[in-house]
Amino acid sequence: MKKIIIYTDGGSRGNPGHSAVGVVFCNEKEQEIKKFGEYLGDNLTNNEAEYRAVIFALKKFKAVFGKKMAEVSEVEIKSDSELLVNQVNGKYKIEDEKMQKFFMEIWNLKIDFKSLKFKLVRRENNKVADKLVNEALDDQMRSQKLF
Repeated sequence: MKKIIIYTDGGSRGNPGHSAVGVVFCNEKEQEIKKFGEYLGDNLTNNEAEYRAVIFALKKFKAVFGKKMAEVSEVEIKSDSELLVNQVNGKYKIEDEKMQKFFMEIWNLKIDFKSLKFKLVRRENNKVADKLVNEALDDQMRSQKLF
């Protein structure tokens, strides 16, 4: 069995506002394998972006490594979002309808993975994912100014 650690971050400039995600795939020794940043769009909250980062990560995992790898891998998602981690781990209720829908999407994606755990990390331990969020947002802002 392989262990894959995925760092996720979502961010919004404005709240709601322009949003992006950052995702970093690492091996069991925490060495980077792949990383992605993607602009999501406008009018999303920070919490929505955090959930979308996890959804993006799970879908990207299957696209990059394949469903078969998901079925035999122990996956640990690390996020600096206390709300997200505690909601997906069942410690906090999910009262917001949008968050409930995102939770259900994660729950349905989770089925394809042998093991999927969520862990809260300090913000300073999630710098690469955070940097990818900001780069995606900066790139989007630059491209908008060109036109």
